Amino acid sequence: MVQRVLITAGASGIGRAMADAFSAQGATVWVADVDEAALDACPKEWRRDQLDVTDEKAVSKLFERLHADWSELNVLCANAGIAGPTAPVEEISLTEWQRCVSVNLEGAFLFAKYAAPVMKNQQSGVILLTSSTAGLYGFMHRAPYVSAKWGVIGLMKTLAIELGPFNIRANAICPGGVEGARLDRVVEREAEAKGVNVNKIRAAYTAGTSMRSLVSPADIANMAVFLASDGARLVSGQVIAVDGHTEHPEPKF
Repeated sequence: MVQRVLITAGASGIGRAMADAFSAQGATVWVADVDEAALDACPKEWRRDQLDVTDEKAVSKLFERLHADWSELNVLCANAGIAGPTAPVEEISLTEWQRCVSVNLEGAFLFAKYAAPVMKNQQSGVILLTSSTAGLYGFMHRAPYVSAKWGVIGLMKTLAIELGPFNIRANAICPGGVEGARLDRVVEREAEAKGVNVNKIRAAYTAGTSMRSLVSPADIANMAVFLASDGARLVSGQVIAVDGHTEHPEPKF
């Protein structure tokens, strides 16, 4: 069976790696992303939509097109997220908090909300939510992001319970520190907030794992492909970290 896969934030980073990996397995891919330039750089055979995952009207219209063009959806990868502010909690504005929680948690909720009826109708499907190791531990100066990623795990647990009777599986993938531009920005902000050298922060990320390694987007994509496969047919409601085994939730210096 050719899988039909919808991926949010699918034009770059982890999402693009997921799209590439599913496509390499023969899947038909549909990516949604806020970055129009990144979408333009995606393979022409992929379906592409430029949208903000927090815009319910835009999400609803996407699913109308999906229903007309595909009629079914085998896999949803609700992957969109932003890092949010890096600051002590008392310095974070409500606007910063709301935007971070909205993209990371409400975006996942909206796509799950509209995917659920499609999958219920076909009596099958896989929903994969991208959380974070921040959803497993508290992190200093990252209150909105950590709170949102904990919420993603709670959402996934509820989806697994609600949708399991319809042969729909839901799982959460928790990346550790993932190589790329986004981690570079987080490291820079964290170094500034803590008053230490950027290289010291970066080294602390790898030192905090037993495998002494950062994660590549391909590592996350490979896990997504597995969780969407028949090899994981009874894996649901699970929180799976792909992080080289975090020893110290907060990077140690």
